[in-house]
Amino acid sequence: MLDQKTTNLETDFTRHARIAYPIICGAMYPCSNPELVAAASEAGGIGIIQPLSLTFVHKYDFRQGIRYIRSLTSKPIGFNLIVEKSVKRYEDQMKAWLDIAVEEGVRFFITALGNPNWVVERVRPVGGIVYHDVVNRRWAEKALESDVDGLICVNNRAGGHLGSESPEQLVEALRGFGKPLVCAGGIGEEKDFLRALQMGYAGVQMGTRFIATTECKTHPDYKAAILKATSADIVATEKISGVPVSVIRTPYIDRLGLKAGPIARMLLKNARTKHWMRTFYTMNSLWSLKQTLQKGSAYKDFWQAGKSVDGIEKVESAGDIIRRFAAFAGGREDSSSSLRSESE
Repeated sequence: MLDQKTTNLETDFTRHARIAYPIICGAMYPCSNPELVAAASEAGGIGIIQPLSLTFVHKYDFRQGIRYIRSLTSKPIGFNLIVEKSVKRYEDQMKAWLDIAVEEGVRFFITALGNPNWVVERVRPVGGIVYHDVVNRRWAEKALESDVDGLICVNNRAGGHLGSESPEQLVEALRGFGKPLVCAGGIGEEKDFLRALQMGYAGVQMGTRFIATTECKTHPDYKAAILKATSADIVATEKISGVPVSVIRTPYIDRLGLKAGPIARMLLKNARTKHWMRTFYTMNSLWSLKQTLQKGSAYKDFWQAGKSVDGIEKVESAGDIIRRFAAFAGGREDSSSSLRSESE
């Protein structure tokens, strides 16, 4: 049985991020519009900027996009960086965006798919905090060689890129490192949040739950697909980025297939060619995901989502979600009345 009375919402992660509640609105391409990022932060969690979503999908100059978010909330926001070696032009752009983010006062960073060392070196002198996405102990060890401050533990229930281990397996494998661990995947309702904290996680990262919000500017078809889906509908495909990505199974996904072809698989296994193959897949997917966000099923029924869909029953505001989760995990039995009083 879950014991709400012993749950403390102040953790090492909340102290690092300087936020009230240990909840991250994860960076999502193409769903991380400025209003969603700001709403999550304003409610006491932290919204994370996804740079391609901000610039390519929602058409903001990167600096002006950050300033627009700042006009909606004065609370901390974060920035997500893909640090995998790929096309040099993209690497240079990521470094330029990082410089701008630092100049604009961002101090919480989440890195993924590569060596975060250069990010740590850039932000540590100004008081920046870096958490790195990991899917197992091996990648956690590599990240800790770069002296990251915490780990985003991407499990086998996550939407988008996912791991192969359960939340329980990851927390057991990584708790000995003495770093704050954030559970990423499978958090769709209050009891999932509480359970993650009681397992020993210092916070959670949610993506799918925040797509089904009033602030997320995705097509209504996407939100409807999340409300309709169950965890049994979630499958992993290699054909979006070259590594497994969780999506809702639809006729389009059935036609696309889940596995990379033999030539692509060979290229993905080769140390010299895997980055190019992943870039090829990703570039093909960027346009499709953007069109789906804007046109819905009229373009393609192509929806990224995780197994947390089981707990998502309605579209609501990001602030209501965060306050309700915090009230429940903090041991307040009448979470609905607490939410109302905090919203007034």
